[in-house]
Amino acid sequence: MRILFVAATSFEVESLLGNADAGAKSPGKTHQSPLSTHHSLLITGVGMVATAFALGRELATNQYDLAINLGIAGSFERDITLGDLVEITEDTIAELGAEDDEIFLPISQMGFGESNFKASKQLSDIYKGRSIKQATAITVNTVHGNEASIQKIQQRLNTQIESMEGAAFFYACREAGVPCLQIRAVSNYVEKRNRDAWQIGLAVKNLNTFAVQLLAELQQLP
Repeated sequence: MRILFVAATSFEVESLLGNADAGAKSPGKTHQSPLSTHHSLLITGVGMVATAFALGRELATNQYDLAINLGIAGSFERDITLGDLVEITEDTIAELGAEDDEIFLPISQMGFGESNFKASKQLSDIYKGRSIKQATAITVNTVHGNEASIQKIQQRLNTQIESMEGAAFFYACREAGVPCLQIRAVSNYVEKRNRDAWQIGLAVKNLNTFAVQLLAELQQLP
């Protein structure tokens, strides 16, 4: 089973990079995981544009049975503890549409496309006995850090998690016909920007611990 791990930055998935050279850590580059010859890792760069381009190019020239997006994210929900892992089942490009004065028109309502995408695989399909909280997410170009805009986006979409790549990952995988799932570690709450409250180190540590465990599980699959 050929599996592609996808991350925006090498920092988020150091355990899968091992001693890879600097070139392999550059955006748009893939390399074999040091833990398995059947699994590859793609570092896309941050944001939807970089993710869609890098992943589209990779999936156009290589065949995979599954793609897994790993990364850190912010949480709108305080019930989710910083450092916790969540499995994103549905992701929306929050800004794709138009403003009609005070009303936001999603691109789907305008008849020009879609902005909501879903995972086509669940973690439970490949990792028996491991349960992670499932959540919905939005993907944005500008992470929220203003109380008014946070309240506005929650009133419109009532989502739980925020990242800068997830929906683009789902979209590219769907277009290429590759089953996909997304796992995020929560590094901060979505609030007025407060770096002192962030737990990026803990989130990255927990994400990498999970990634190594997942790889070990995947090695058992045919």
